[in-house]
Amino acid sequence: MSAVNLYSEAEQLEKKLNGASLDTRIALQPSVTKVIERMRQQGVHVPSRLRRLDAALCEDAMEARFDNLPV
Repeated sequence: MSAVNLYSEAEQLEKKLNGASLDTRIALQPSVTKVIERMRQQGVHVPSRLRRLDAALCEDAMEARFDNLPV
């Protein structure tokens, strides 16, 4: 996949995530992580906004897992 295609895919995911519900954000998190991994593997620059988005999505996913634990 070319760098242009990777950037395009990342932008599409960002658009879907803009204003999305928590469930949608959690569902799309693996896709964002995969795009970033492919970018890194191909030596493509990963924009900082995309890294921050991935970190926020991972945090949302972790919090959602712990919200269901009994106290």
